Amino acid sequence: MNISALLVDAFGRIQEVVHDTVEGLSDDALSTRPADSANSIAWLVWHLTRIQDDHLADAGGYEQVLTADGWHDRLGLPFDPADTGYGHTPDDVAAVKLSAELLTGYYDAVHASTVQYLESLTDDDLERVVDKRWNPPVTLGVRLNSVLSDDLQHAGQAAYVRGLGVSGNSAP
Repeated sequence: MNISALLVDAFGRIQEVVHDTVEGLSDDALSTRPADSANSIAWLVWHLTRIQDDHLADAGGYEQVLTADGWHDRLGLPFDPADTGYGHTPDDVAAVKLSAELLTGYYDAVHASTVQYLESLTDDDLERVVDKRWNPPVTLGVRLNSVLSDDLQHAGQAAYVRGLGVSGNSAP
């Protein structure tokens, strides 16, 4: 297995968790938070998708799916297109009210863009510096691991919230 196949498989696992977690839930269940300061399934999936879209587009030098494919307007959220959810307040989290169709639609569009980018990578590409603001500078390999780690954690958190049975919706 080469590096691009390995990465495509890893990001595919995130897509599976996103679909398993979101599908079959009502809009209300998706936006319900288990506590006032907790994140909803909708916010977690939106955020992990925004991180993947933002970080991979930046590393790959292409426009984010959010703006390139009109998802910012379709989602209708009260956030700037550059907003990824980092530093959101409980009120910001509560503002993310999206249907399963919109969440998986945006995620799947980002996933398709991600796969297209990953399929072009070679082992040597992983050493390319993509962010000089850190010491040491961040390579593409480190950035991809960071996005995978963040996305898997948030996908797992969303699945956990579903498993709590918030709003009467439990795990499939």
